[in-house]
Amino acid sequence: MGFEIKKESYTGGIKEITIGKGDSAITVGGETCYPFYTFEGDMPNKPIVAMEIWDMEPEDWPEPVMAHFKDVMSDPAAWAKKCVEEFGADAIVVQLKSIDPNDKDASPESAAETVEKVLDAVSVPVIVWGCANPEKDEQVLKVVAEKCQDRNLVLGPVEEKNYKGIGAAAMGYGHTLISSSPIDVNLAKQVNILLENLGMPMDRILVDPTTGGLGYGMEYTYSVMERLAMASLLQGDDKLQFPMINNLGNEVWKCKEAKQTVEEAPVLGDPERRGILMEAVGAVSYLMSGSNIMIMRHPEAIRLVKAFIDGVSDGTSVEEVEGIKKVLGDVEVDFAALAPELDLTIKEEEKKAAPAKKAAPAKDAAPKKKKAAKPAAKAAAAPKAAVKEEKKAEPEVDPEVKAKAEAEASAKAEAEAKAKAEADAKAKEEAKVKAEAEAKAKAEAEAKAKAEAEEAARKAEVAEREAAERALKEKRAKEHKSDVALMSEDGEDIPVTAAAVQKDQLEKMMEMLNRMHKRI
Repeated sequence: MGFEIKKESYTGGIKEITIGKGDSAITVGGETCYPFYTFEGDMPNKPIVAMEIWDMEPEDWPEPVMAHFKDVMSDPAAWAKKCVEEFGADAIVVQLKSIDPNDKDASPESAAETVEKVLDAVSVPVIVWGCANPEKDEQVLKVVAEKCQDRNLVLGPVEEKNYKGIGAAAMGYGHTLISSSPIDVNLAKQVNILLENLGMPMDRILVDPTTGGLGYGMEYTYSVMERLAMASLLQGDDKLQFPMINNLGNEVWKCKEAKQTVEEAPVLGDPERRGILMEAVGAVSYLMSGSNIMIMRHPEAIRLVKAFIDGVSDGTSVEEVEGIKKVLGDVEVDFAALAPELDLTIKEEEKKAAPAKKAAPAKDAAPKKKKAAKPAAKAAAAPKAAVKEEKKAEPEVDPEVKAKAEAEASAKAEAEAKAKAEADAKAKEEAKVKAEAEAKAKAEAEAKAKAEAEEAARKAEVAEREAAERALKEKRAKEHKSDVALMSEDGEDIPVTAAAVQKDQLEKMMEMLNRMHKRI
């Protein structure tokens, strides 16, 4: 008997969404299984990688990224063209950073002009990303939608606060929307429902779950994306069956670790490799959780991620993929010199003895020259010398007698120490036995008291229930007696006899229903 793989049964699927226009249009989504689980379903369209450009020259980008775009950062159109022609971007994302009210606060018209220039420079789909200020995004994206009519831009992020204005513009001028929510499944569904009620076609919506960078909330986004995929594929929730987009590059490269130089953080190694790997690892994680469009920044991270997508989708090996290509100089870090000094001491005695060992070399040092003593000091030292001579003149003690005395003293001290240790051990044992006995007695007393309390409560409950039953029976007997009295014509009690066949309430109801149905 051959081995059969256990396969998941899916009840739903992700909608296919087309972005862009004409021959350069790209379709994303359409999968009927978990990401890359092609042995369980279909994944007709590979995830794509979009490269971001800014509508203003960045001021805080680290050198590993700046090195690739220094010559085009002042011209968004040339920047977009380089991303497509040199680095193979599947789509371009225009980050409208200049419109931020807290920064340059650029006008909607200037933003629309920049987007038009980018559209003229490249043929791939264009995504327009706002500044995450709901009011300003609504003002700007409405103008962009009008100026770029029927170009099928992707506009976002669209939130609950601005979905009406941007949604109406997208419907009127033929664009796709990015439905955005703050890392929450229910809120993501709510925004989609609002757009549907507004009249937005459901084949022109992408979902942005809000993306966290590696180490800065990635695990939250990842878990929410998994739940979105489960709701779409396993539970068949048609309000969540949309492709997902992640604005990853913008999050990773603003992290502290991606910007620190080797002087600022030597233990983190080469800054160029560090940032590239942070972005690549984050992208692969999100692709495995269901992302369809990954917005990235560094060309080397993009190359590695594209190789991963092709390898996993086509079932090919990635062993031949070339490693990271550096454009900056090599960085060498002496990690041995940065490591703390080894502490090889094991016992506490060795640690305590360590300071004494350090002080020992002072004995070998050359003796200091003594200053010449004053005449008065010499005179005072004479009596002391005489005392020393007297001590030397005392008779010497016999070595055997001295050794014997020391042995007796040592034996006596050992015996006393042994006796004391035995007494302490005996006292501890007695105290332990006493404590255990007291604890056992206390536990038994508590258990007994608890059992008695439970028994008393049970008896009280039984007595209360029996009293209530007796009262109810008496009440029903009185009511029955009064009913019988009313039914008798002369006011006298009518004798009542039990039926030959006793029926419960359910049987009586069924008999009555049958009788009524027969009459009908």
